[in-house]
Amino acid sequence: MTAVLFDFSGTLFRIESCEAWLRTVLAEAQVPLSEAELARTARALAEAGAQPGGAAPLVVPEELVGVWEVRDQTPELHRAAYTGLSRRVPLPVPELHDALYERHMTPAAWRPYPDAAEVLRVLKERGIAVGVVSNIGWDPRPVFREHGLDPYVDTYVLSYRHGVRKPDPRLFATACARLGADPARTLMVGDDRRADGGAAALGCAVHFVDHLPVTERPDGLRPVLDLVGRSADRT
Repeated sequence: MTAVLFDFSGTLFRIESCEAWLRTVLAEAQVPLSEAELARTARALAEAGAQPGGAAPLVVPEELVGVWEVRDQTPELHRAAYTGLSRRVPLPVPELHDALYERHMTPAAWRPYPDAAEVLRVLKERGIAVGVVSNIGWDPRPVFREHGLDPYVDTYVLSYRHGVRKPDPRLFATACARLGADPARTLMVGDDRRADGGAAALGCAVHFVDHLPVTERPDGLRPVLDLVGRSADRT
């Protein structure tokens, strides 16, 4: 392999828990809520799929189906989709729906998986090009910078900048072109079998990780180093 492409959410980073997300926004807005009500509201938000990077909605309301399908193609669609889901859950102050959306875009809302820095550093040391290919409606580069991972990433290919989303092979092709990498010698690493698996249509190898909380996936990325190493041994 000469290049590795990574998904962002659920692969290199994980969003904070839904309860922590809500608790932080309530504290910043100085809006009181009992512990029982906070827990109940956080569960309702999670079930609604209102937290970007969190659990998918159990059901997408009919009026949001259209925007949900294209949510990662522009910042406006992304915001509309997730605040639309959030507003199905009553909050003490209506402005909290937008505050929750703003919170999820902050570096503090995200944690890298425990082995992310190590794996990216070793790939850099081996001369392997690294790209991030993400279905997203905002720029995650500040998250990478804040957590010290940006120096290891050579390019970011983000759906909202190109108007298409994975599994469209054009996103993977753009990343490979930017890295000067042959897709046949490129590995895509992600947590979504449908979206990230789209790289296979371009000829990339694909490796999947589990979308788990960071405390439950301490070394899920380390097999990438073995896969790249075995590929190098065969060349």
